[in-house]
Amino acid sequence: MKLIIRLFFIIAFISSLVSAQKRNFKVHTIAFYNVENLFDTINDSGKGDDEYLPNGAQAWTSEKYKTKLANIAKVLSEVGTPENPEAPAIIGLAELENRRVLEALIKQPTLIDKGYGIVHFDSRDSRGSDVGFLYLKSAFRPVSYRNIPLVIKDTLKIQEVQLKKKKKPSPKLFTRDQLLVSGLLDGEEIHFIVNHWPSRYGGEKKSSPYREAAAILNRKIIDSLVKINPKAKVITMGDFNDGPYNNSITKVLGAKRYNEELKQGELFNPMDAIFRDGKGTVAYNDAWDLFDQIIMTSSLISKDYSSFRYWKAGIFNAEYLRQPTGKYRGYPLRNANGEAGYSDHFPVYLYLIKEMKYELGLY
Repeated sequence: MKLIIRLFFIIAFISSLVSAQKRNFKVHTIAFYNVENLFDTINDSGKGDDEYLPNGAQAWTSEKYKTKLANIAKVLSEVGTPENPEAPAIIGLAELENRRVLEALIKQPTLIDKGYGIVHFDSRDSRGSDVGFLYLKSAFRPVSYRNIPLVIKDTLKIQEVQLKKKKKPSPKLFTRDQLLVSGLLDGEEIHFIVNHWPSRYGGEKKSSPYREAAAILNRKIIDSLVKINPKAKVITMGDFNDGPYNNSITKVLGAKRYNEELKQGELFNPMDAIFRDGKGTVAYNDAWDLFDQIIMTSSLISKDYSSFRYWKAGIFNAEYLRQPTGKYRGYPLRNANGEAGYSDHFPVYLYLIKEMKYELGLY
């Protein structure tokens, strides 16, 4: 009888140790931010930066530029808090003038100790606006990266030519490149694509073919990665200038609203549910839209957290990022009247998590 009692307590003790093992997760924040014209004060030949020069429409001085840098750096240092107090491991950016502004950005007091690296290419965008990629050197190691240009026929100009009955070559529209960065996040291969799709200039309906062309290119990039590895983990993020409900996202790119519907290689868009909850990243005519999105392949959706998986997504819209008063109260606090603000977009983010196994509190 004593032996049975002793065995019972031994089993109970072992069980308590097992149950006491904590579930500990490594968390990384992935963020995207359209920083609205992060331009310096130097005139770049061939770029449409005249507005952001000291003698330009914005009277863009060194002091205003420094204020803008400090503002953006503050946001990037806080995206993803409070769930993850660590700075984002990966940051996609849009509306950058050049590499110089990125180098100045990561040297700001709130970011300099983070140890960010840069991936950037000059695009052939007519205005000289680029996308960029920042990464924590302690967490991510780029293995390959390239910029993939989007060159499409400018259908609006083609219509003008046809109306004037002039025989001219089909005009082409050069817009922002799509930036593909492949690398190792804590030793695990993940691919990131940073986008800034064509604007709605000329109206949503007339300009939608441009964004659909961007979606076709984006889908081709993703499919090429999935063809090499059917379980490839791919995250495409950016300012798509379309919402989660537009054809470019739902039909051309094929991003789905529910992750339960996914087949291997298909895409999940967590921003859809956020938009349906009445939230957005841009405001116009007292209505919110959600152009800034982070979308991922099905390989990041699983309850097996032995490798990095998607946890949840959100919009970072802290109070200081909003207009405090006036007609546009609550809107993003953007550059206005020649003064440096933050941006006309709120940043978005998601968390990738991986379970860290350990016993008795020791790794």
